[in-house]
This record gives sequence, structure tokens and C-alpha cells, in this order.
Amino acid sequence: MTLEELREKIDKIDDTLLKLYNERMDLVHKVGELKNTTGAPIYRPEREQAILNRLKAQNGGKLTDAAIEALFLEMFAVARNLELPEAVAFLGPEASFTHQAAESKFGALSTYLPISSIPGVFREVAKGTAKFGVVPIENSSNGIVTDTINCLDEYDLKIIAEVVIDVHLSFAAKCQDVKKIKKIYSKDIAFGQCRNFLADLGLDMIEHIPVESTAKAAKLASEDMEAAALCPSIAAKMYNLPILFENIEDDANNRTRFFVVSNFENRPSGSDKTSILVKLANKPGALVDFLNDFEKAKVNLTKIKSHIVEGKSVFFLEFNGHKEDKDIAEILDQHKEEIKVLGSYVKERDDI
Repeated sequence: MTLEELREKIDKIDDTLLKLYNERMDLVHKVGELKNTTGAPIYRPEREQAILNRLKAQNGGKLTDAAIEALFLEMFAVARNLELPEAVAFLGPEASFTHQAAESKFGALSTYLPISSIPGVFREVAKGTAKFGVVPIENSSNGIVTDTINCLDEYDLKIIAEVVIDVHLSFAAKCQDVKKIKKIYSKDIAFGQCRNFLADLGLDMIEHIPVESTAKAAKLASEDMEAAALCPSIAAKMYNLPILFENIEDDANNRTRFFVVSNFENRPSGSDKTSILVKLANKPGALVDFLNDFEKAKVNLTKIKSHIVEGKSVFFLEFNGHKEDKDIAEILDQHKEEIKVLGSYVKERDDI
């Protein structure tokens, strides 16, 4: 087959795809009309995950699982935005890791609102300025994000999805001679994540300036010939800041997990995770007695973290399953005075 013949076949397939995409959008619009009569949310993470699982299971072609996710998640986002454009608030600014996490769920066409603080994200979603909020909950190197726990306790929003992304940092600067760099901008925790790299290049003794985000670090470094930034490659490219070294983090498996929060709850998907906050009586054995109920019900606890909220000890727990599952529902009902259910959502992975 000649090159022209191959291209002609590809064009015909593209024509067919266009017709099928429009046919799918018409059906999505009809679904949206039905949902509008019932008040049901347009975004259903568990439904999207079920579609992806079905497509991956029957796939016999050259597309990888990651490619299927990339193609169809973007199509889902296009359908949502055609039906009902809704804003997504995230811990900003643009090109931050939280922005990347948000785009991985909601696609390039969504309206994004960069917010300067985690409480600000919760506040705007609670007010209705944004339908969804994306915030970090934990990093594999630095642990749980306390501000997110505090806001989950304070606000009546629900976790509707989780996102886990690999965190890779670059060393970027306009100055090509590392020895002439006099200061480095970055978010405070990024300096700790790149400690070995900085020491190896003798950059641990120069001025380290913590700023609100790695994206802002890239912007500041782009304005100073004697400065550098520890930042994501996407942030360096946004500000035309040359990347001198990539993947400079000490831990090659460095990951951050994010929550998507909104004002509705998910239906069971068959592969769920549930997050709760627990406030127990201050008496010996209270936590052990509480956890024994999960063991008796054979519910797999995947995380137990202790926090102080307003001077009181609070436990952040996660386990496999949906809050409507029979065994789990019984435990939650038995301890309803001590538990705040934060949400049940499709599980991306057990832990980071």
C-alpha cells in the first residue's frame, strides 16, 4: 500500500470518528437533560472509571492503558464542558503540581481558578464560585498536608476523587554557569526533596529563598540572571526559563496525592476507597476498640494518621470499600457520633 493510500484510509477513519464523537455528544446531552430534571451531578467519577476499565479489558490493539485514559478522559472533559461548563478551583498558581493534577482529571478545556491557599479553595467551592476543588493531601516524602485535613474537618464538602502524580523537579536558570548562581527560589519542601543534588553541585551553601509555589519560583528566576529555580519542567517552559538539569529530586519515586472535593457524593463503583475523620473519647483503649470493629468486619484499613485540630486529637483513616457497603455502613452507624465521613471515591491506588 502506498503512502497516499494509507493517508486516504486514515482520513476516512477520522471522518468516521468525527461522526461518532458527535453522536456520542448528542447522547451525552440527552443524559444531561435527564439529570437536570433530577438534580443529579454531571460529573460521575465512578461511571467514568467503569467505562475506562471496560475499554482496557477489551483492548487488543496498540493503545496502552495510559493512552486509553488520556484519550477518553479528555473526551469526558469535552462532553462535560459542552453540557455544563463548571469552574475548577485549585491551589495555584498555574503550572503548579496541583494544576497538573486538576488538568489530568478535568482536561484542557475546563475553566480553572488558581487560588492562593487551601482554605481558599474550600471556601470558593463551598460558596459555589467553583464546582470542584483540587488540593494536595499527602506527599510520599513529606507526609500529610495539615491544612487539607483542617479544611475537610471544617467544611461540609465531599471527596469525590483522588489523583496521584509523579513529582519531578528541574533545576532551571538563565545563567548557564552554575558557579555564578547566587540564589535559588522554590517552595520550602522542594529544597528538602532535592538536598543531595544541591549538595553535590555545591549549591547548598548559597541563598535558598522559599516562595509560595514552585511555579512562582520559576517566574522569579526568569527575571534574575543570578537566580535559579527548583520547579516542574512545565513551569520553567511557561516562563522561558532554560532547564539545566531534570529529575533532580532525591527520591525517584516521589509522588503527591490530591483530593477532588465537591458538594455531592459518589455511587459505589466496585473499587472504592473511603476517607473519614474520627474524634474519640479521651480514655484508654478507645482507638483499639474502634479499630477492632474494622478487623472483625474484615475491612482493610490502608491509612491511620493522627492530627491535632483545634487542640484536639483527630484520626484520619482510610479503608477499601464504599460507605454504603453493608459491613462498612454498620460500623459507620455504630460510631456515627465519632465519625465524619469525608467521601467514598474510585481508588487510584492503596497508598503512595
